[in-house]
Amino acid sequence: MNYRWRTVDIVVASVLGVAFGVVFWAWYLFYSGPADAFPLPGKAILYGVWLVPAVLGALIIRKPGAAVYTELIAAIVSALLGNSWGWTVIPQGLLEGLGAELVFLALMYRSFNLVTAALAGAAAGAAATIFDAIVWYPGYSWASFRIPYIALAALGSAIVAGIGGWALTRALAQTGALDRFPSGRERTLI
Repeated sequence: MNYRWRTVDIVVASVLGVAFGVVFWAWYLFYSGPADAFPLPGKAILYGVWLVPAVLGALIIRKPGAAVYTELIAAIVSALLGNSWGWTVIPQGLLEGLGAELVFLALMYRSFNLVTAALAGAAAGAAATIFDAIVWYPGYSWASFRIPYIALAALGSAIVAGIGGWALTRALAQTGALDRFPSGRERTLI
């Protein structure tokens, strides 16, 4: 496997990051509005939407740094568009990308199946909510709030970002849009 990034890798990862930065802006409106019907820590089950670019970027690009790069671009765009968390979304985006990236690294960038995607989503969710637990919820109990919050976010992120990202990659591959990537060329093998 060639780990060097091509121009098309950078362009596609950037486009994904920008697109999801806009999705984040729209999701923020829902997450800070109607989703408040789910009290914390239960609301954490919806957290996975913030993590889709990390998993999706890694599944499509399949090169070291793809999860971090795509998630970080999305976080920067999200910060520029505005949200109640301000610029803190940028270091958090970096941690989210690293959470997913570590799973692909542990598997030496050789496994991009459903289980790997779900694990990457869960790791990104755990990284994101550990950040939240320390930065946003320092006065809350670990036992009654922070640990359940992290666990629910990891579970929801495994489903939404992991399984959802895997399904989205397969759907895009079926259209031929990913033919320049290994993830797109696999469709002929299915």
